[in-house]
Amino acid sequence: VHPENPGAPVTRKPPPTASVLAPRATARRLSADLRRRSVLGGLAAAGSAWALAACGGGSSSSSSSAATADGQVEDALNIYTWADYDAPEVLEAFQADGGPTLQIDSYGSNEEMLAKLVAAKGASGYDIVVPTGLFIPQMGANGFLTELDRSKLPNFANLDPQYLGQTWDPDNTYSVPKDWGTTGFIYDTTVIGRELTSWADFLDAAQKEASGSVSVLEDPWEVTCIWFAANGIDPNTSDPAQLQACEDYLVANLAPRLKGFESNPGGSAIAQSTYALMQCWNGDARLGLDGSDEPDKWKYVFPTPTANLWMDNWCITAGAEHPDAAYAFIDHVLDVDVSIQELLYIGYNTGLKDIEAKATAAGLDRAELVFPAPEIVARLTASVLNDGHETIVAILGKIRAAAGA
Repeated sequence: VHPENPGAPVTRKPPPTASVLAPRATARRLSADLRRRSVLGGLAAAGSAWALAACGGGSSSSSSSAATADGQVEDALNIYTWADYDAPEVLEAFQADGGPTLQIDSYGSNEEMLAKLVAAKGASGYDIVVPTGLFIPQMGANGFLTELDRSKLPNFANLDPQYLGQTWDPDNTYSVPKDWGTTGFIYDTTVIGRELTSWADFLDAAQKEASGSVSVLEDPWEVTCIWFAANGIDPNTSDPAQLQACEDYLVANLAPRLKGFESNPGGSAIAQSTYALMQCWNGDARLGLDGSDEPDKWKYVFPTPTANLWMDNWCITAGAEHPDAAYAFIDHVLDVDVSIQELLYIGYNTGLKDIEAKATAAGLDRAELVFPAPEIVARLTASVLNDGHETIVAILGKIRAAAGA
């Protein structure tokens, strides 16, 4: 039971992962848990997990629905998601007036979530999970997700069609868009006096003015993208020569300049000026600027030539014990007013029709960070899970080692 609010959802979170070279301060609003895509294991372990699942590790538990004849849903709902990724008032409203009791556990990476599902053979006890899009094909193929019954999601019609039918789930068989965003960097203009606009500028400043005061994300795709994009190479490359060149450069030239690896620099690092130059997601940058006493000294960059275009998604597990409650919750967050509450809290586009105008009317600040201009979105690249992924995981490990992790 929540010590200050007995009606609040019960949330269990894993221990925080500290910055590699400097401890992470307590976040202003975010928990200290990893919020986004840090890789805590390795793809080798994930690959073994997939192999195990492919050999018969799919869900074997039956769904124990407690829905009554009059359409009432079950009295509980278990969600496994990224830390602090929903507005508390949204969760509390769903539980109000006798609604299902929520238990929310959090993970720090897609790999961590997958490992738990694999270990439990799909029968993990969770009803809803929130994977990033590129992992959904494997999850569906290995029996971890249920095919959605769209008739139970009337508010699905509120979603903007441009966010549906992504390549990793073209018919939205398994997924409902939750949030999407991109990656860039933010820098302290009192330390770096020149204008930075590209990933090449990021690498240059990291080795000059910001050297020793730089952080990057705890995500292999995002970190290797810095070099690939700076050199005009597809960040999804699996070419061995390009991967080796990326490793050689980043280990030799970026790693010695790093002060830390941060998954949520917007939580406190921006407000406390922990670094002069930080790779970060657009929503986290907004959060950090909102918490800073000197927001005007910071500049966030949507860097050229490209960056990640990611989407997190609501999915119902194949072994869900409370499927009706799961449908009810997903439909709840697709309500227009509820979606705006979510957006105002987390700072990411929730993908509903006309959401920008509605969120702005509701008082959204720094809307330009939540809604990148169309010309920015047009040059983004969606990350994919391919044969090069295990290598980029290894590259990140070598960068960490070279940085003194």
